[in-house]
Amino acid sequence: MVVLHGFTGSAAAMAPLTSRLEDLTVIAPDLVGHGRSESPSDPARYTVPAMADQALAAAAALGHRRVHLLGYSMGGRVALAAACRAPDRVRSLTVIGATAGIADPELRRRRIEADRARANLISTDLAAFVDQWMSAPLLAGQARLGPDHLRAARAQRLASDPAGLALSLRMGGAGAMAALHDQLRRYRAPAHIVAGADDAKFCALADELAALLPRAAVTLIDGAGHAAHLEQPEAVAAAVAAFLASA
Repeated sequence: MVVLHGFTGSAAAMAPLTSRLEDLTVIAPDLVGHGRSESPSDPARYTVPAMADQALAAAAALGHRRVHLLGYSMGGRVALAAACRAPDRVRSLTVIGATAGIADPELRRRRIEADRARANLISTDLAAFVDQWMSAPLLAGQARLGPDHLRAARAQRLASDPAGLALSLRMGGAGAMAALHDQLRRYRAPAHIVAGADDAKFCALADELAALLPRAAVTLIDGAGHAAHLEQPEAVAAAVAAFLASA
């Protein structure tokens, strides 16, 4: 299984989940511009299709041509793109707190503008951006994990290269990517859409994704917000195992 982290995350940030996927060979790369991966100056390397190709190439380099994919948030969008671009290489698809992009042109324009402003802040003051990002309502559920988790999460985010994070947001944000809704209707392998039950926005998006994908199941995780794999890792790991057993 290839496991893809969210924006400002890393492979290490997915450890609460990946450490519980005991029956799987897990490949968890740091996406471009994140963690220990390089931060090239070429903006084309940071698009969602490019990241999808990079993830599949990493698996192939390790001898795994056909893989299960699991992605969280931005990593979920990358996983969805990979399934659209190379469906013969994706045995199953699991996404957590993910969207297929923004189809509405006006909403997409607003998101691009907002992400440009965030990218500018990243470039000038990464610490200020990280504090702003971690205080956003979308990530509020992680407060239940306590101050030690929040300190470690902040340090992990600050360890990434600001230039890479800024390009990742400019080129790979939900507004910057081409919406995948039409393409997902043609994906025929099993799909699993996971969302935290406290994350109302992504619960609705989970239903939208399930309506697009011909072989999709939805799991809502009680007691979890957007980062369900961190807030309730045992429950998410159990749901992933059950899905793969029935796929």
